[in-house]
Amino acid sequence: MLLTREKTAFYLQDLETPVGKSVNLTIAGLVFLSSVSFVVQTYKIPDNFRLLLDGIDQAILLIFAAEYLLRLWSEENKIKYFFSFYSIIDLMAILPFFLGADAISFIRLLRWFRILRLIRFLDKKFIFGISTEDSLISARILFTLFAIIFVYSGLIYQVEHPVNPKNFATFLDAFYFSIVTMTTVGFGDVTPISELGRLLTVLMILTGIALIPWQVGDLIKRLVKTANQVETVCSGCGLSFHDADAIFCKNCGTKLRKD
Repeated sequence: MLLTREKTAFYLQDLETPVGKSVNLTIAGLVFLSSVSFVVQTYKIPDNFRLLLDGIDQAILLIFAAEYLLRLWSEENKIKYFFSFYSIIDLMAILPFFLGADAISFIRLLRWFRILRLIRFLDKKFIFGISTEDSLISARILFTLFAIIFVYSGLIYQVEHPVNPKNFATFLDAFYFSIVTMTTVGFGDVTPISELGRLLTVLMILTGIALIPWQVGDLIKRLVKTANQVETVCSGCGLSFHDADAIFCKNCGTKLRKD
């Protein structure tokens, strides 16, 4: 059956029907698989296994390119979509496919941003079995923190490993450096030596100072708020948890029945 633009857009955005959910779960799984593949390739592995991972990554890249073109084709306002946040993230992940220059260093840097594509799926809380808005916000905060550290770790590894392989031998070394730097602990046992590596380190420190305290503070407030809630199912929208003294549902306004 030939897909129309409307059906294509529906399946790429829908997470309630079996087909739509399968499509989006598959895309999310491929994003996760490709990110794991990048990490594994920073270690010493057999050449045949490395070739296998490269082949898998090329196949995933082809799927992502096809998905991006389908999303662009199904949008009525293509200009607006092209400059949207999700479109820019998707485009950064597939630039090697369009440019045919996966060996170029600055293009290889962009592949670490691919994990940011998972942000799209955090807007759909039931895909992860999250039942409350506060839990969804907490999940977004945790993922944001992890994604930032992951991206910085990939970038600093890609920049420093060729010139400083002793200190940045694997992704774990870069991950350790990113956490120590962004939390401003600064043990000093691992240091970048390239100019770009030092610039990334400065950006890590600034990001850690500006973002992490705010995100962690917000997360703690959410956890405390959630701990003070009780299970009171709303008859209107089915929201399960509300504040202990709530009279009306915070989601739809229906009066709550308290047994």
